[in-house]
Amino acid sequence: MKKLGILRSIHVKFVLIYVLLVIIAMQIIGLYFIRGLENTLKTNFMASVADRMSLVEYSVREELVKERTEEDPTIEESLNNVLSGFDSQDINEIQVINSNSRILATSVLDNKVRIGQRSLDDVVKRTITSGAVSENAIYFNKNTGNRIMVRVIPVKSEDEIIGAIYLEANIEKMFKQVQEINQILAGGTAVSLTITIILGIFIAQTMTRPISDMRRQAQEMAKGNFSRKVRVYGDDEIGQLAVAFNHLTNRLQESQELTEGERRKLTSVLENMTDGVIATDRRGRVVLINEPALQMLGVYDEAHILNRPISSVLGLEETQTFEDLSQQTDSIALDFSTADKPYILRASFSITQKETGFVNGLIVVLHDNTEQEKIDMERREFVSNVSHELRTPLTTMRSYLEALAEGAWKDKEIAPSFLRITRTETERMIRLVEDLLKLSRMDSEDYDLNKEWVEFNRFLNFIIDRFELSKSQNVNFRRLLPSTNLFVEIDTDKMTQVIDNIISNALKYSPDGGDVYFEISVFEKYFKVMISDEGMGISPSNVNRIFDRFYRADRARSREMGGTGLGLAISREMIIAHGGEIWAESEEGKGTTIFFTLPFEIHEDGEWD
Repeated sequence: MKKLGILRSIHVKFVLIYVLLVIIAMQIIGLYFIRGLENTLKTNFMASVADRMSLVEYSVREELVKERTEEDPTIEESLNNVLSGFDSQDINEIQVINSNSRILATSVLDNKVRIGQRSLDDVVKRTITSGAVSENAIYFNKNTGNRIMVRVIPVKSEDEIIGAIYLEANIEKMFKQVQEINQILAGGTAVSLTITIILGIFIAQTMTRPISDMRRQAQEMAKGNFSRKVRVYGDDEIGQLAVAFNHLTNRLQESQELTEGERRKLTSVLENMTDGVIATDRRGRVVLINEPALQMLGVYDEAHILNRPISSVLGLEETQTFEDLSQQTDSIALDFSTADKPYILRASFSITQKETGFVNGLIVVLHDNTEQEKIDMERREFVSNVSHELRTPLTTMRSYLEALAEGAWKDKEIAPSFLRITRTETERMIRLVEDLLKLSRMDSEDYDLNKEWVEFNRFLNFIIDRFELSKSQNVNFRRLLPSTNLFVEIDTDKMTQVIDNIISNALKYSPDGGDVYFEISVFEKYFKVMISDEGMGISPSNVNRIFDRFYRADRARSREMGGTGLGLAISREMIIAHGGEIWAESEEGKGTTIFFTLPFEIHEDGEWD
């Protein structure tokens, strides 16, 4: 693996390519040179041999056609003298052969025994038969291990073949010369390659050093380090590339700082938004979600949300696809309510697009709309209740007034009753309007508490005594009040109205002979007041609704007794304004208990505050 890593280096690749190019060039030049040299030497050798054979052929022809006397030497002697004059190191043997393929003479003394014998060489036979010079044939001599060249030329006299000359030349020297030149060329190639490699390493370093610097800089940039710069070694193309790379580094650093700043801003915005934000990719899968969105969806680990389809996350997979949501222009209400608690979210959708119009994804903004829905529902119910409460007395008044207008006012027995009923309904509407005005001022906090210090036991006993003197039912008041004085700062008018409302309701729903209990419990920082009756009670599902506006446990009885359904609602607002709490406990058939608390403190000297 380490060797493979070295081969991946551009420095090594450059040197290898450089050396390979030199080797290929040297091989091509050497091959061309050696072949040319070999062909030239061979051609020169053969030309030299051919020239010598031409002289031999001339001398031999003169001896063969010469008329001999007894005083002249024999033809064998003459031919041997001719051949001995052409003896050299390049020529191994020259034979003179007559037209009958018999050997007449040879230049080799050891082969004198063959004189007079027939030549069995096929080349000789073809040359004598055809009269053409044989091709230069090169053979490998097994005895000496050298290469030899054989050439046969015919000897003609007036177009008549009178014989042939067989020449065997030693061409091995020529091949040895070529081999020696090859060795010299190989040595020169080795020296040149050594020099080339050394020069290639230095040249490669000058070219690859800035590239290596840029590679290291690119690796540092990938890690987020933009402080390092590439060294500029010259003004050539690589130097210009280094300058451009440094400029690119600066631009990337600026862009990265800008992007990081924008990312921090976006993260801060998403983290501090009260609305939930969800972002998807182009396939509709969640890629980003902020903490408020997780809380709204009731998820505490974003891993359960990421990469899920947005329609599945919002619980719309059965009715809406991603394409449907991307074309959604109006917000959608998401109902996550349970049997115990209403919970409604409102989702708004917007798509993110490239400049080409290609959809990148979807942005979903979630808003908790539970309170708004509750307010809208309460508003509708409030308007309906006010309309109903006003319509009933107005209808009654219109009926009696019409009767009076039609002549009932003349009846001395009926007219006073009609007028009394009309006045009662008018007073009821006045109380209703006054209660509505009180609630309106409390909702807008457009009121002041005129507080004063009172002893609460005495204050409560005074109110109870007033009801006990004026009550018409047979109801007993049971008081369980502490003997300790409880001094508290309250608005006596508003607190009187609170207790009046609670006692009035207790009396309304208490049966004849029943009891109404009053009790005060003292704690460290507050005391708790309890007012309980033995009436018909309220179901557990509706017990918390008695503080809602216009709610009545028994509508018919409350209306008969002139109630507006706003008393306990006003009481709750007043208790809250005093820093306390109010609630109810009830059981059907056994009565209802109203509790409220008021804060107070004890000074170090033991006095109540």
